Amino acid sequence: MLLSEFDFPFDPALVADQPVIPRDRARMLVVDRASGIRMHRHVADLTTLLKPGDLVVVNNTKVMPARVPAHIHSTGKPIDLLFVQDLGQGVWEVLIRGRYRPGSMVKFPDGGIGEILERSQTRTTLKVTGVNSVHDLMQAAGTMPLPPYIKRPPTQDDLRWYQTMFAQHEGAIAAPTAGLHFTRELVDALAAQRIELAQVTLHVGPGTFRSVKSERIEDHRMLAERVEVSAQTVEQIGLVRQRGNRVVAVGTTVVRALETAARNKSEIMPFQGAAELFITPGFKFQIVDTLLTNFHLPRTTLLMLVSAFVGIGPLRAAYEEAVNQRYRFYSYGDAMLIGSGWTAAT
Repeated sequence: MLLSEFDFPFDPALVADQPVIPRDRARMLVVDRASGIRMHRHVADLTTLLKPGDLVVVNNTKVMPARVPAHIHSTGKPIDLLFVQDLGQGVWEVLIRGRYRPGSMVKFPDGGIGEILERSQTRTTLKVTGVNSVHDLMQAAGTMPLPPYIKRPPTQDDLRWYQTMFAQHEGAIAAPTAGLHFTRELVDALAAQRIELAQVTLHVGPGTFRSVKSERIEDHRMLAERVEVSAQTVEQIGLVRQRGNRVVAVGTTVVRALETAARNKSEIMPFQGAAELFITPGFKFQIVDTLLTNFHLPRTTLLMLVSAFVGIGPLRAAYEEAVNQRYRFYSYGDAMLIGSGWTAAT
């Protein structure tokens, strides 16, 4: 398939730079995969759209305040540095703009020093010394790594806004944004309807947002991201399957985690390792029945995954309607619920 097929309708004025409060009052465009019916609801309406016995699966990764200011030691030039992944012994994979060679030194606000060990097209590594830990450095000087389409600097509010209520395991450089819509009130209301909750971990990294530059999307390769699907979650999914209920993935990261754990197997199994699965139209979903997702940038792997789930034509029509109805887009924006069995009276 060609990259140009994923040029979807978009209006820059619709990009949300802060969330709706309370979060579950975000609008939600409901799309039926079978009939094409579309309805306008709110995320709080999940309690009436889902059924007792359905299983809602969320990503419990925690976003690091990973964007840390620094300056080049030799010149004093200020830079922004993004910590991505702990490689051990004070060495981290980082993202940094500019032409810097191995051996270049950076200095952090608290006096810590970083030395670039590796600088290539695929990754940059940095060894940090002079601090107790990089985690302490991030807590003292770091800010939330908001996406570049949010045209304002991070604030203290973003420490709360850009973190899901399920966040437990630190390691992400971006939020699993569909999960941002959930509130304690919504989770309690779902539980009262006997709608179950399960968790996976996928630490969102550069692979999720890496630009697709090849004209044939099949030539793109996803960078690995760390995933864990526990035995408990696998057991919950098995019970859902036995009783004929739905597995509802909250976000594209959950889809990739679950389908990775079921890839090349007859059933889902506990999994811990790297997710490199690139889901594009034609993919056969084995686990996920229903998807809650935000609106995504054109030409991205996220949009390709959602296109695979619902079809390019129906998704394009849904985006056109969302633009016409002035839905809010991207990380702090509104949501879509894609599945089957909705009716106009739901």
